[in-house]
Amino acid sequence: MEMKRHATRKGVDSYGSYGEGGGGYDYQADYPSQEEDAASDVTEGHDEEDQMYEGEYQGIPHPDETTFGLLPAVVCIGKSLLGSGSRGAGSVISELEELSQQYEEIMEDCGHGKFQWTLFIVLGLALMADGVECFVVSFALPSAEKDLCLSNADKGMLGLIVFLSMMAGAFLWGGLADKVGRRRCLLVALAINCVFAFLSSFAQGYGFFLFFRLLSGIGIGGTVPIVYSYFSEFLQMDKRGEHLSWLCMFWMVGGIYASFTAWGIIPRYGWGFSMGTEFQFHSWRVFILVAALPAIASLVGLTFMPESPRFLLENAKHDEAWMILKQVHDTNWRAKGQPEKVFTVTHIKAPKTAEDEFIEIQSATGTPVQRWAVRSLTLCKLVLRNVASLLSAELRFATLFMAIIWFCMAFSYYGLSVWFPDMIKHLQYEENLSKVFHKERVENFHFNFSLENQIHKEGEYIHDKFISIEIKSVKFEDSLFEDCRFEDIRSTDTVFENCTIRSTVFYNTDLWEEKFIDCTMENTSFEHNKLGCHLDTVEENDVLIYLVSFLGSLAVLPGNIISALFMEKIGRVKIIGGSMLISAGCTFFLFLSSSQSAIIALQCLFCGVSVAAWNGIEVVTVELYPTSKRATAFGVLNALCKLAAVLGSSIFASFVGITKAVPILLSFTALVCGGLVALKLPDTREKVLQ
Repeated sequence: MEMKRHATRKGVDSYGSYGEGGGGYDYQADYPSQEEDAASDVTEGHDEEDQMYEGEYQGIPHPDETTFGLLPAVVCIGKSLLGSGSRGAGSVISELEELSQQYEEIMEDCGHGKFQWTLFIVLGLALMADGVECFVVSFALPSAEKDLCLSNADKGMLGLIVFLSMMAGAFLWGGLADKVGRRRCLLVALAINCVFAFLSSFAQGYGFFLFFRLLSGIGIGGTVPIVYSYFSEFLQMDKRGEHLSWLCMFWMVGGIYASFTAWGIIPRYGWGFSMGTEFQFHSWRVFILVAALPAIASLVGLTFMPESPRFLLENAKHDEAWMILKQVHDTNWRAKGQPEKVFTVTHIKAPKTAEDEFIEIQSATGTPVQRWAVRSLTLCKLVLRNVASLLSAELRFATLFMAIIWFCMAFSYYGLSVWFPDMIKHLQYEENLSKVFHKERVENFHFNFSLENQIHKEGEYIHDKFISIEIKSVKFEDSLFEDCRFEDIRSTDTVFENCTIRSTVFYNTDLWEEKFIDCTMENTSFEHNKLGCHLDTVEENDVLIYLVSFLGSLAVLPGNIISALFMEKIGRVKIIGGSMLISAGCTFFLFLSSSQSAIIALQCLFCGVSVAAWNGIEVVTVELYPTSKRATAFGVLNALCKLAAVLGSSIFASFVGITKAVPILLSFTALVCGGLVALKLPDTREKVLQ
């Protein structure tokens, strides 16, 4: 324990030297003298004691000074870390508050310019990739279900796995970003998404496709919590709300990009190739590759971006943070035509925490495998402890309020986002099934024409032949087929329900067991069934679904612009509460959704109004939590958002074609509840990032 106290005290003394004469760092209003500037250029933020090695600079004993006594010291520090009390808490809090104010002044000196706009584009592409991920599977599914022979259960699991994997990714990467670094975690997360999205486009079986999309979703799930935390730490207070809101627009751009590319690629069946019967690469697979381009572009751009200096200072990496802040300053002022303006910050006080020392000391113990295992275990414990700290006395109510707001907003938004297109499909289905044949009797007839959009009830078909035709969206109910022949049949959305089939032959058809529901088979044979599933060469995809998603994403633009322009003037709390309450009022117009055009118009209205709430929620989430917990909190809340999305989409979809009242009342209640809670949040416009 003595060693721990010595190390901690040494770290404080070492960093205390940076604040001598200036309370933490020297901020000079005028340019420094030539001698001071030269000294600053040489040292570039290093401590005056040139002979101090890096570990000693951070308050850690030199490896040569410790041999067999090192392991007990690690154990001692570990016990102190995991069971630490309040010793030194006041001084740490004071240092963090001082650092927050200093950092805000430094960012004001650096200004807002070329560097922030470059980072804005790079991180925006990552956010755009997240938006694309939410649409990829739903757009590809109509074609993929035939290419991969998917049952209804398989399709449901594939849609579910998207949000579950993104939920896991948000929790994982958000927690790691506060301990490992924003940039490093985002790089790894985007790389995982790109690799497994690429592999999924070539997967020929359902199992591999599901597995690759699962890992792809885990990767992309980390973008939202990291991107907002990362970007906010390069913004000064008066720019934060507006520019984080502009960043939100990239999610909308992702939806537009996904809709547009799906519309232009998937219906083009010829955009692909095959290698025999074992390997098929159709147009929907091309779409999956194209959908990964925003993530790839962001990954490339991110390699040229630095780590967040606020994160580095929080972890006592003064020199690296100083160099990055100087880079931001010089980049912005050179772009503004003032290259002579000098970065006048010479010293920054960066607090040292015990957990940093614990991890660093471990790096010198045991074999490489042992070091990796211990460091990984310690990192997991620190992440989980950070998650648990969100319910501490200081953050308990903020976390509870934000959890309610995130859940209510996501439950309504994603629930209705699924309900709108499903209602359109239901209306189309009802319109298409206008041809109803009741108690028809057909004998010795040769059907040589396609059957589409029909319902046949209590019919009798005797000695009939169905040869080389397509049966599309046809339902036979309570009908009798006797001594009939089905040959070379291709079917889509066709079922036989409660039918009796006698002495009938099915030859070279794709009518499988699952298409016969509660049917009685008597002396019936299935010969040379079509193997596998095959896409039709004609256009099967309903372009209206792409159009609906495109218009829904485009309708977000006015709300994005308005919320960005007024985020600082009106305030985050009023924007969130007002937007959610107005959106709740809009849900009652859904009772008027009796046509496809009405549903599309109401979807655009709801999306355009509700986006302002999303922007405000994301800005407030960034500002409510300190740097050491910001990405963790964002990750936990975003994971809760994805859980609400799963529940909302499942519940709302189950009432399509049954009743409108339940989805409308559920969404109204959730939005009103979330909006009222949002009005209780503190105003964070003038809050310095902690």
